[in-house]
Amino acid sequence: MNNPLDIFKALANESRIQILEWLKKPEAHFSPQEGIDLVEVGVCVSQITSKMNMNQSTVSQYLSILHRAGLINAKRIGKWTYYKRNEDVINQIGLYLQKGE
Repeated sequence: MNNPLDIFKALANESRIQILEWLKKPEAHFSPQEGIDLVEVGVCVSQITSKMNMNQSTVSQYLSILHRAGLINAKRIGKWTYYKRNEDVINQIGLYLQKGE
């Protein structure tokens, strides 16, 4: 797990938490993407940007913060980048909080 402080800083923003919530069940929050499995591969930044109703540079910055904290994974296919939750790190931070270590 990355530095817990980096994770908590990444979570200290309502929009970034919202992105993580949407990515938990991407098929319920985003339109199907041609040839791309939302659950297996992830959600394209353009769909996240559209749903956030923000400009792409702000959403890209939010995604970068979540990625650096290890909370999401990024996969580049062609000119597009797809994001999905990193469940291992999310589970680890939950265990970290439970143990209090």
